[in-house]
Amino acid sequence: MKLSRLLYSKWLKVQETWSVFTGELLRIFHDPGVIVIFFVATLAYPILYSFIYWNDNIQNVPVAVVDMSDCPESRNFLHRWNATPDITITHHCVSMAEAEQLLRAQKVHGIIYFPSDYAECLNSGLKTAHISLYCDMSSFLYMKAVYLSCNRVMLEDMSRIQVDRYEAMGYDKQFSWQLVQAAPYTETALFCESGGYASFLIPAVLMLILHQTLLFGICMLGGTAREENNELFLLPGRRRGYSVLRITFGRSAAYFLIYFALGALLLLGVPRLFNLPHIGAPIAVLKLLVPYLLAVIYFSMSVSAFIRNRESGMVLLISTSLIFLFIAGVSWPQQMLPDAWRYLSYAFPYTWGVHGFLHINSMGATLETTAREYTALWLQAGVYFITTCAMLWITGVLHDKKTALNK
Repeated sequence: MKLSRLLYSKWLKVQETWSVFTGELLRIFHDPGVIVIFFVATLAYPILYSFIYWNDNIQNVPVAVVDMSDCPESRNFLHRWNATPDITITHHCVSMAEAEQLLRAQKVHGIIYFPSDYAECLNSGLKTAHISLYCDMSSFLYMKAVYLSCNRVMLEDMSRIQVDRYEAMGYDKQFSWQLVQAAPYTETALFCESGGYASFLIPAVLMLILHQTLLFGICMLGGTAREENNELFLLPGRRRGYSVLRITFGRSAAYFLIYFALGALLLLGVPRLFNLPHIGAPIAVLKLLVPYLLAVIYFSMSVSAFIRNRESGMVLLISTSLIFLFIAGVSWPQQMLPDAWRYLSYAFPYTWGVHGFLHINSMGATLETTAREYTALWLQAGVYFITTCAMLWITGVLHDKKTALNK
């Protein structure tokens, strides 16, 4: 008898959770704005970003030359620079004014300037020779192609000049090279062999899109409930005695069901479709996705308790996206951040999620070697689950008091 009552009680709890789960799914699919955010934006943004940066590196960037020295040394430098795949010398100008006009007209994306005393300074052995390089900063990719290719040629020239000067002092060539490069090294690109912008940025953006669209969509649902002055939309089944725990489980299960499918499609499909780094095990990516989504869902549900209208979610999305990207240590080294910003970043699921995903997807790490991020996400999921339950309980109490006062 006791066993049957216990089973019946458990069955009622499952039914209540199922009722909340199906009700939340209906709310999602009856709100066109949320459908656009959850499905259209989540799928369209990764495709759009990947197409924009389809070419990891730009080649044959047109540049202009202003060579006031017109010496064999400058011509040799330009010949080797033009031989690199990154740039193409398209204009030889007689003055900087002419070159600047070409740059403003976007006919070239870089200018190199040799002063008239360039050869004299090189050959004197006492003076420093100067080269001025001007890059088009309207696009990071143009600047990268022009600057890095010129820098490589310049470093080669510096080594050669040093060797020539040591030889002029009486040292043999082999010893001169040893003085110039006392510790020989081989440059090897790790994890992002192409050095391209898409391979570096898009995997991190995929995790940010999951985070921000979930945050925006859940906040939009919360704002709608308050605009309609019906906080019980956030607590479905409360009038029938459903507990806050079952309401939280039911609502979060609806979001998790949708986003686990979307997340698997994005994190596994987009890198393979656009030939981005994807050397990690798919099962490890999916295992990391579980605590990441739960942490983001409960974090978003906690934040939605403070949202008073639908538009606030958009303000939150726009104002936090770049901040999350920077303080997470993706586009800016985390070690270079002030301690306050670095510690603040640990409070957001994106910080742990993006590092875990990059370790597995782009660096080939296993889940065991990403245990720090994996454990942190589970801890965040637990903490934000508690804060969500607390916020929903407070919302219910305040709603009851408001209802009693109105009566």
